[in-house]
Amino acid sequence: MSEIQAFFLGLLQGLTEFLPVSSSGHLEIGQAFLGIKTGHNLLFAVVVHLATVLSTIVVFRKDLFYLLTGLIKFERNDSTLYIFKLLFSAIPVLILGLFFKKEIELLFTGNLILVGSMLLVTAMLLTFAHFASKGNMQITFGRAFVIGVAQALAVLPGISRSGATIASGLLLKNRKEDVARFSFLMVLIPILGAAFLDLISGEFNAADSIGTFPLIVGFITAFLSGLLACSWMIKLVKQGKLIYFAIYCFIIGVIAIFAA
Repeated sequence: MSEIQAFFLGLLQGLTEFLPVSSSGHLEIGQAFLGIKTGHNLLFAVVVHLATVLSTIVVFRKDLFYLLTGLIKFERNDSTLYIFKLLFSAIPVLILGLFFKKEIELLFTGNLILVGSMLLVTAMLLTFAHFASKGNMQITFGRAFVIGVAQALAVLPGISRSGATIASGLLLKNRKEDVARFSFLMVLIPILGAAFLDLISGEFNAADSIGTFPLIVGFITAFLSGLLACSWMIKLVKQGKLIYFAIYCFIIGVIAIFAA
């Protein structure tokens, strides 16, 4: 992988991890058009995902500090309840990761028809969320689990994680601000968990020898673009402009299907 390819894929990861357009789907499309073989870039995928985790931590540093200070008090309070809701929401994707990891990896083979079809599903979810009536409900444990199921479905390349979780939260009549915050914080657990499992599994091999400089380029690009995309997405959710991303996903989905 060249530095230019690493820059392009890092930019894609950083922007599309937070914008509701599917980072996995765009990376599959990007690798297909750049002629990069899929399934041989595990190390790069882990690095750019960790970069977006870091950008999430930076954007929500005040929220995370508040939650952690409440947690270390070892008492039942809003912070501990919120953290347990985040953990509860991770159960569906945890089950998939532990028992269906190999099956999920088989989906990432550059199948543009699959990616395009799932982008159309993302477009549909965002459209439903856009036209759904506004709500003012709090995120309960039950709602957190449903949003977690939406996150688990986003393992399919082309289904946006942020799009699916935010759309499901809005359809459940949760407040826009709460949904955006919960959606971005809940991703920390599965990404960090998956990265840890990949690191201890010893699955990196010679095929993952991308080179140090491309990894650095990918990390920095994903981190900086992630910072911008995360901050921008919070504003867009509050303003209710998800329909524009629905249109975008529909167009890119159709292009991917016809380009297959």
